[in-house]
Amino acid sequence: KSLDEIERNKIGIVRQYKRIFAGKPFAIVDNYDWFKDMGYLQFLREVGKHVPMRQMLQREFVQARLGGEGKGISYAEFSYALIQGYDFLHLSRKHGTSLQVCGSDQWGNSIAGVELIRRITGQEAHVWSAPLVINKATGKKFGKTEDGAVWLDPALTSPTQFYQFWINCDDEGVEYYLKIYTLLHRAEIDDIAVKHRANPKYRHAQTRLAQEVTRIVHGDEDMQAAELVTKCLTGNMSIAEANDKVMAIMRTELPHVAVRVGDELANVLVSTGLAESKTVARRLLADNAIAINNQKTIKPLLEKSDFQNNRLLIRKGKAFKDSALVELA
Repeated sequence: KSLDEIERNKIGIVRQYKRIFAGKPFAIVDNYDWFKDMGYLQFLREVGKHVPMRQMLQREFVQARLGGEGKGISYAEFSYALIQGYDFLHLSRKHGTSLQVCGSDQWGNSIAGVELIRRITGQEAHVWSAPLVINKATGKKFGKTEDGAVWLDPALTSPTQFYQFWINCDDEGVEYYLKIYTLLHRAEIDDIAVKHRANPKYRHAQTRLAQEVTRIVHGDEDMQAAELVTKCLTGNMSIAEANDKVMAIMRTELPHVAVRVGDELANVLVSTGLAESKTVARRLLADNAIAINNQKTIKPLLEKSDFQNNRLLIRKGKAFKDSALVELA
């Protein structure tokens, strides 16, 4: 990445930290500040000579990458443990940091810092690692490299898309996610789980999960707007009741067209991208796969009664993401 891209990413990450940890005492530091003036020979002298090669080669991820089925490892990636280790050493010296928190996949890099601090300063340091979060329905980890990953940056995943990711979580894992991603007390989570198990179809647990996580990441106002958009898309609120903010979100995030009463529905499906052609559109209608305001329809033309406050939502199949906003011109 270019330096400009890195700088933009850093600004975005700082913004996220400040929102999520608002009101908490914390300091944000940038390891570029202590690495930018350090030369390669200085790094080898201050760090490299304290790290045994045997220790690095015995790390599980290194063994896996160097084994017969492994894809190999670059020198830069191999050296990353030294960089992360020095970060811990620097924070220990400058800020008295004695604990590093990491995911279990970063255990090797994190423990390198513990060893470096012990060898150079003789002081103790510790690592607290947590297992990677796994989607219990798919067996895949939650992570930025996975398909369908969500981002904290609203420019990459809007608050509405973020909310809908959580409300669509599987029944099997929702209680687990409530414990990890929300600040709810254990007793309240237990109550939510009991209600959810009694009537899973109402998705009570998923709704609370979506509310709590979206509130933490995007704030209460954006959470409420995302919730209203979702209620419209799921038929739990009439599109006629949508306020200006909800309508602005839908016009931005959904395919959006202006029509007249009497327009052919097949043309509307094509213009919104819900159908590739009029032939496909007519087949979808004949197969009862199209819903207007969450009511299935097979009629060919739009009627005045289809509109609520001069607008309607049209959906293909059962996927709420395959929805479009239609308004009277």
